[in-house]
Amino acid sequence: MGSHPPDPQAPIDFAAEGLLDGLEGAARADRVALLEQLASEGMPLWEMRSATASGTIVYLPADRVLVGPERYTSAEVAELSGIEESFLLEARRAMGLPAPESGEAAYTEAELETTRMVHVAREAGLSDEDLLELLRVLGRGLSQAAESLRIVPLKLVLEPGMSEPELAQRYAAAAAALYPLVDPLVSNVLALHLRHVTQSAVVSELERTGGRLPGSREVAVCFADLVGFTRLGEEVPPDELGHLAVRLERLAAGVAELPVRLVKTIGDAAMLVAPEPEPLLDAALSLVDAADAEGEDFPQLRAGTALGQALPRAGDWFGRPVNLASRITAVARPGSVLVERAVRESVAGAYRWSDAGERRLRGIREPVALFRVRRR
Repeated sequence: MGSHPPDPQAPIDFAAEGLLDGLEGAARADRVALLEQLASEGMPLWEMRSATASGTIVYLPADRVLVGPERYTSAEVAELSGIEESFLLEARRAMGLPAPESGEAAYTEAELETTRMVHVAREAGLSDEDLLELLRVLGRGLSQAAESLRIVPLKLVLEPGMSEPELAQRYAAAAAALYPLVDPLVSNVLALHLRHVTQSAVVSELERTGGRLPGSREVAVCFADLVGFTRLGEEVPPDELGHLAVRLERLAAGVAELPVRLVKTIGDAAMLVAPEPEPLLDAALSLVDAADAEGEDFPQLRAGTALGQALPRAGDWFGRPVNLASRITAVARPGSVLVERAVRESVAGAYRWSDAGERRLRGIREPVALFRVRRR
């Protein structure tokens, strides 16, 4: 079972197949050499056509390293896994992957193994709707990770004047060296995030039901995020977004002087805490000013601050002020610091205040009175 490559000795007229369209001179010679190399390794013609059309032909050798040469049609995967063919297509679309044509051998060995796990999810009580929604979320997040992972080996091997065949082979070699790191890295990061959100959910539920949080104490929490970062993600390469995130972390670390502590950065956001709100407000205002001073190539920041009982765990914090500060940040104006009433009332008169009104915030039961803070 499975669609095996055709006879590698069978000659292919690359020009007649449309694989050399628009290429002349050295570029055409390079492409012919690469196609001959791929054909000799048993690469099927349909895969070379698809990669040529999408401009990803140089990645095909690395593709064999990552997912192997075996390919299956949806009918073959359905027969081998016992999962309905219609569900396979729904799952592929949910993950943001193109649905193959009927009879096209596009499924990999890894996809076949993953498909067999659908039985486990169903037996555990997960509905198909829930499973498809989970695949949608994973597809969105992992597609960004995949783009960054694709760029890493390319940076290691790319040199001026390289031919396509040389680039393809060197990229495949770098991918082979780095790929063993991917599974444990993704699994470990996902497990840590799962642990974090699980703890947060438990704390939130305890607070909602009036339960006691052993070990909790009062803390001021601030989130600051880059305005328009999500929109930027659609316009600039992932490595440029990564540089922005690194710059944000450096700016946040620069204003986090004790008793203020930088807890973490999460992509476009930084989280700061302090045992009392006044030094935290100073840090938040300084951070917003520092972002403005970075110039036009750096997005503005907005910040939100809350005060209350929170639970420290493994260097992080959980509880109402954490959730509230995050929600306040989401409604703050670019270049501003917004706070709740508890912060406003616990700080002396070293600041200028303006009433920002009451707002209903996502995940918060009651309307929240908000205030904009500035330095005198």
